[in-house]
Amino acid sequence: MPMPNAQPWPVAALQTAVALLGVALLGAVLIAVLGYNPWAAFAGLAEGSLGTERGLAATVRKTAPFVLTGLSVALALKAGLFNFGAAGQFLMGSVGAVWVGIQFQGLPVWFHLPLALAVGIGSGSAWGTIPGWLKVSTGAHEGITTIMLNYVAALFAGWSVFAGSSLSTTRPGPLWDPTSGPVSASPDVLVSARIPWILGPPLRIHWGIALALLTALLMWWLLERTRFGFELKTVGAKPLAARYAGMRSGWTTVLAMTWAGGLAGLAGAIETLGVNHKFAPEFGGGMGFEGITIALLGQGHPLGIVLAALLFAVLDAGASKMQFNSGVPSDIIQVVQALILIFVAAPALATWLLDRVSRTQRASAAAAGLRA
Repeated sequence: MPMPNAQPWPVAALQTAVALLGVALLGAVLIAVLGYNPWAAFAGLAEGSLGTERGLAATVRKTAPFVLTGLSVALALKAGLFNFGAAGQFLMGSVGAVWVGIQFQGLPVWFHLPLALAVGIGSGSAWGTIPGWLKVSTGAHEGITTIMLNYVAALFAGWSVFAGSSLSTTRPGPLWDPTSGPVSASPDVLVSARIPWILGPPLRIHWGIALALLTALLMWWLLERTRFGFELKTVGAKPLAARYAGMRSGWTTVLAMTWAGGLAGLAGAIETLGVNHKFAPEFGGGMGFEGITIALLGQGHPLGIVLAALLFAVLDAGASKMQFNSGVPSDIIQVVQALILIFVAAPALATWLLDRVSRTQRASAAAAGLRA
């Protein structure tokens, strides 16, 4: 499913702005129908995410993984692929990073930290390669296989830090911290494997945000200034033409899913080494699913994805303050995110489906003509 790139960016930006305005109005109506004050709710949302130092810091922290998971989904979409597995790739990146981070006492930070990040990226990449390889070798749809692998990754990650059970002979996981008692969690990563602070506690803004923004810039360069980026977009938008031009569609498919997995794995590594400093099963798996909406909202462009990630970070960081100020359940934020997906993604999905059917029919007709 290639991203819709036919429209000039001012038109796409205007459409996105109108869609977000519609979401805001519909959200306000929904809050009012539930018996709450929409103005107080939105004021609390703004105050909790941008109105205080701690709120702004939380927004910045949350932006980094949102950017990377959005880029992960968008890269696959550019190649005509559905990467619904960013959640699992995020978890695998977290596990890989924490495995390195809790070991190798005495390594200097200039070696230990890059090693932990690299293993996190590699773990996510390996998890992304599997559905890409299955698609090329067996024709298995990557949308299905990536969803299935999310469950496998969640079970594996949970097992890796499982605390064991006194009611059975199940042994604790290899990364479990014995000092945590019955809590399933890893030990804290060593200081030498932690991403340094830009602003220390209580703000806890780390250099991971700079790494995420640099990654967005590198992805723009990859897609717009390299031969591989051209081949990737051609395979996604015009697979039949790419095949006739001698482009390696299978190799591009596998490589796109591998790189997409690496981006999500980097998000998990940054969250583990920069924020949590340990791993527990409940840390961050949902961020991969939000990456789908962020990629679509950002129109697949790295700059648009950064802005969309910032919006989602604002929503996430301000949810608690919104609830405190107005009484609106914080779950309403998930409803708003779903509305964004409907307003922004539904037209693109409908256009893509119609285009996909048309291209399939043309390809079948061309193949029939060649056989004749």
